[in-house]
Amino acid sequence: MIVSHRIKFFHSALLITAVFDRNVNCRRAASAAFQENVGRQGTFPHGIDILTAADYFSVGNISNCYLNISVYIAGFPEYTKSIIDHLISRKINHWDSVIRELATKALHNLTPQAPDYMATTVLPQLLTTAVAVDLHGRHGAILACGEITYALYKVALLTNRSVMDIISPECVEALKNIHNVLHERKQYRGFGGGLMRPAICSLIEKLSLSKMPFKDDPIITGWQCLIDDTIKSLHLFSSGLKMNIIVAIVTALSALCEEYYQDKTNQADAQIQDVLISQYLDGLKSSQVLTRCGSARALGCLPGFMVHGKLKQIFEGLQHMCAVSQKERNFTEARRDAVRSVAQVFMKAGVCPHGCPDSVLCSENIAEVYGVLLSSLNDYTTDSRGDVGAWVREAAMTSLKELTLMVANSAPEILSPNLVKSMMCCLAQQAAEKIDHYRAHAGNIFLHLLHSAEPVVPHIPHKEELLSIFPVETITSLNWNAPSQAFKYIAQLLGLPEYQYHTLLGLSVSVGGITESTVHHSSQSLFVFLKEIQNDSDALTQFAQTLLRIFRDNLHNDRVCVPLLKMLSQMLANSFFEIFTTQENHQVCVEFLVLCKELRKSRDVVKLRACVDVFCGLIQFQGDVRRKVLSQLLLLLCHPFPVIRKTTSSEMYEMLLTYDDITDPDVLDDVMTLLSDTEWESDLTTVRTHRNQLCDWLGVPRPQPITKGPAQVS
Repeated sequence: MIVSHRIKFFHSALLITAVFDRNVNCRRAASAAFQENVGRQGTFPHGIDILTAADYFSVGNISNCYLNISVYIAGFPEYTKSIIDHLISRKINHWDSVIRELATKALHNLTPQAPDYMATTVLPQLLTTAVAVDLHGRHGAILACGEITYALYKVALLTNRSVMDIISPECVEALKNIHNVLHERKQYRGFGGGLMRPAICSLIEKLSLSKMPFKDDPIITGWQCLIDDTIKSLHLFSSGLKMNIIVAIVTALSALCEEYYQDKTNQADAQIQDVLISQYLDGLKSSQVLTRCGSARALGCLPGFMVHGKLKQIFEGLQHMCAVSQKERNFTEARRDAVRSVAQVFMKAGVCPHGCPDSVLCSENIAEVYGVLLSSLNDYTTDSRGDVGAWVREAAMTSLKELTLMVANSAPEILSPNLVKSMMCCLAQQAAEKIDHYRAHAGNIFLHLLHSAEPVVPHIPHKEELLSIFPVETITSLNWNAPSQAFKYIAQLLGLPEYQYHTLLGLSVSVGGITESTVHHSSQSLFVFLKEIQNDSDALTQFAQTLLRIFRDNLHNDRVCVPLLKMLSQMLANSFFEIFTTQENHQVCVEFLVLCKELRKSRDVVKLRACVDVFCGLIQFQGDVRRKVLSQLLLLLCHPFPVIRKTTSSEMYEMLLTYDDITDPDVLDDVMTLLSDTEWESDLTTVRTHRNQLCDWLGVPRPQPITKGPAQVS
């Protein structure tokens, strides 16, 4: 008997190590040892069957071990209780929180294998640990109590019973009192609070989903107070815990509302509805960004009956927070969560073309809703972390996709052509920009909406041409993250009038960027398009007018203006506007010059250097344009910044090598010698003399000094 017991223990110990050990090498070693014993002795129960599931490679993934392989092995009665007991005694109190969480999920999956054992033996044991002193044990036990209770509820459903028929009244009472015990002991404070709060939120979620009979019980108020206090206290927790806590809060609140805040007529409790919504709307005005995040997410997770009759109030609160924070360029994370919540709230409310705007998405409020989301696509806020506005843009794209598919399915008549056009054009712009991840997100959504068959999105501009550019196989074959693939497709949208402005706006940022692969492939794709139209005066003029419109709209926006200048410089260097050089003072060239003259007043060195490159490119045009360009370059030779003077002289030297018809051949050598030999970084008085000599040789009037107080500058 003793030998038999030891062999049985050895079997279980090997399997437990193979499945539950934290170290992958130990799991694989135990799996190999189990396989060796099965092969040599043949006395291990169900050895061959278990080996097929827990082989050397399968046990490499720890999530697969805990959530799938353990359940398969526990299906053999010889191993069921030993696996459960090991999780209870060794893993729910493990020092690694990942192991604790996996163990509790494993217990959920294992409950159907031994529901009575879980209800009568395991759950009472866990309830004792859940209010014990040890922090890790308490954390794991609370999570496990929720998971096992919810699993028992599912088991009861299969036999048309309630969870109360399986769990004893004493256990139900103990489950209910866990929160009160922790609250009385002040165990929600300090470091331990960062573990206890999400654990109790998980417990609240699971008990709510299990339909525990706590309606109108004081514990519901206690749970709600904990959720609300946690939202207000998020800034007190370490950065590694904050997002996990927010997720736990949102799931708990949603389940709590669904189960306990709905009356017999399926309507919300009016008093609770008013209190909660007012409280979370006030949270959107908090000085703490995480409180805003939590409040925005809380509004987004409320069930449909909770937002009914309050939709306008919720939307206005989210809209106001987005508008103000975007203008002030702060609270970016909260803005991201608010944009996601806008979609979630209206998804819960539903669509009705002629419904009340305070209860559903309808023809009266759809333009305003889309307006908020589309304006969020123009969020390019930056801080020390980089382009944080991309978080908001990503959330806005996801929200637009979800809302559009819902409306197209239920009430396509309220989707106006202008709304769809604005959305598709903005998505095209995002799909042409420089950050791979967000370009891929936009591109995939663009293709999803374009090829959606059930429902069909109406009023997509140039749909037939788009389907020709993006055939259905591109949904899976096109890798938007790869610049070499993405840009050759997106550049083709430049040939579609409705998309040209936004596509070119996005491409400008990519072509004039700093990432080598992005710049190379985007400029290559743009130049392929330009080569096709460079001899077509009408098409090229339309393209140039679009480029000028982007230039004017973003003249003082450095994010667009500087890359656009770099892109324009490349276009001029490649002679894509050569057709305009045959006509003196072509309007396009004149307008480019006027806009660049405005930028010459900038104090930004990068922008000024880009301007110098463009001026040197514009020299190829005849007439007054050339004279004015030379005048601007000569002014820059006496710029207050020495680096700009030096850059200008170098660029002018290269310009004269390229375009030898600019000046009289008799003085060309003198001009180039003066440009190359002069120390342009020396004092302005010396430099001005040389600059004036160049003016005389090039036939350009000398700049006249402007009087500014006692000093004179030119």
